Amino acid sequence: AGGLPELKEAIAAKTLRDSGYQVDPSQVVVTNGGKHAVFAAFAALCDPGDEVLLPAPYWTTYPEAITLAGGVPVVIDTDDQAGFKVTPAQLDAAKTERTKILLFVSPDNPSGAIYSPDEVTAIGQWALDNGVWVVTDEIYEHLVYGDHEFASIAVQVPGLADQCVVLNGVAKTYAMTGWRVGWMIGPNDVVKAATNFQSHATSNVANVAQRAALAAVSGSLDDVVTMRDAFTRRGTIMHEMLSKIDGVTCLEPQGAFYCFPNVTGLLGREIGGQVANSSLELADLVLDQAKVAFVPGEAFGAPGYARFSFALGDDDLIEGISRFAALVG
Repeated sequence: AGGLPELKEAIAAKTLRDSGYQVDPSQVVVTNGGKHAVFAAFAALCDPGDEVLLPAPYWTTYPEAITLAGGVPVVIDTDDQAGFKVTPAQLDAAKTERTKILLFVSPDNPSGAIYSPDEVTAIGQWALDNGVWVVTDEIYEHLVYGDHEFASIAVQVPGLADQCVVLNGVAKTYAMTGWRVGWMIGPNDVVKAATNFQSHATSNVANVAQRAALAAVSGSLDDVVTMRDAFTRRGTIMHEMLSKIDGVTCLEPQGAFYCFPNVTGLLGREIGGQVANSSLELADLVLDQAKVAFVPGEAFGAPGYARFSFALGDDDLIEGISRFAALVG
């Protein structure tokens, strides 16, 4: 149920190669995609009423998985002025006697933010000092741009190994979203619980998908470099185009493949004969009139922002942002 032995070995080797984190194959559970890994981690760790510190903006699945597992999401707000990064002081302020887990994501979806190695170390040391588990999602580890650097919290703070669960998968790095292969890495007792849970929930990941994942994680990263170069170009184009729109401010994407602009300057003013008073209303208006889709910040616990993906061709990207600019400008 926990995955093909040869794939678990390859994931352990890949983890050492890519992040410097040394684990035994017995610490790996292969899951039905990254979402399944997220849910399995919280199902294994959460007792009813346990609190999970959840920095916002967050990927939409996280609070749902926490709640389904019996946990209580405790949202910690961040904004573009803070680079969408949470601080140890904020974690201190949010911690209670029921706090059990911190969810840590870098590079982040939807904001594209990346914590520096020193910032990762500070967050990890806080968790270690406070006896808080860390669930860290590293699915975007290779999609890092410019001078920014991915750092695994389990490597930056080695003492966290016994209270840290690492989540990853093939969807982003290897562009294998539809194959539905993810994994979690953790202490043996947590891995055993997650494996037992999976055996009753889904049995195992389809063997053909596991074989495909084995080929991916065992291969070179040459294609990943090519893909990252394309995303670097597209992210730069999108950021420059968005930044020229009156009423929109946008941080340059540091990782993942999203721009997450602040669109509050567009709210409350007439656009195409209508007025949007929230980023959710703006998303509906733009989709209806310009036929351009973005995800409003409300979906990520961050109203007033908008997530635009640059995981598409250059021509479509330019056409889409041009339509958006023409409508709201």
